[in-house]
Amino acid sequence: MTTSSVPVTPRELPPPLPATRIAELNRPDGTLHTTRSHSWNGLELDVPPGVFKPGLTSAMIADRVLSGEIETRGRRYLAMGCGLGIEVVAAGLRGATHTWAVDVHPASVETAVRQHRRFAGGEACTGVVADLLDGVPEGIGVDVVTFNPPAVSVPVADDPDVVRNVCQGVPLLQRFFAQLAGRDVLAPGAEVFVIASNTADLPGLVDAAERSGFAAELALRHDWGDGVLTHLFRFTRPGAPR
Repeated sequence: MTTSSVPVTPRELPPPLPATRIAELNRPDGTLHTTRSHSWNGLELDVPPGVFKPGLTSAMIADRVLSGEIETRGRRYLAMGCGLGIEVVAAGLRGATHTWAVDVHPASVETAVRQHRRFAGGEACTGVVADLLDGVPEGIGVDVVTFNPPAVSVPVADDPDVVRNVCQGVPLLQRFFAQLAGRDVLAPGAEVFVIASNTADLPGLVDAAERSGFAAELALRHDWGDGVLTHLFRFTRPGAPR
């Protein structure tokens, strides 16, 4: 694993893996609609039916929030697509002044807020059920956003819950960045971290950000040794009002 923070352009990024390989890597395990548990950072989190268990990419974000590599201490933080909520818990433990847990899936939002209260304490977490930023209040001045999007570039299942959480592709990211640019949600100098691998259209993802006025940096690149290359991007808006 290597870490860096350098400008990156779409043409520098790898294309998606072959569709058959993407489908193989993202094959559902059939347990989504059961009650499960998940271990993270020594904590045991309950996972209700319909809520996705975090994968390795979600853990990569949560670990960096907890360590301060993605700094949320004393800052306002928004976890887009919060799912089970390990990033939300990490931000609470780190000392975020307030966290917004946002997801289109009501059970995920409820679960993330409950996990925050259970493990981080306090009331400094607001759940928002929304399609991206559609239901997020204006003027909240978020300093940090993280998103592990359902950016897989090919369909991998017919289950609408799997589609929602896995394979929305670049069009979702186009709407996400357009909303970030068009709504009064971000504080001046805000950082937006998005993680995705070459099971997604990485050049298209960065292009979507650039078209909405965001500059892209590569904060981390991880080679899993099986053809999958995970990229953690940091986006900022150089021309945003201050």
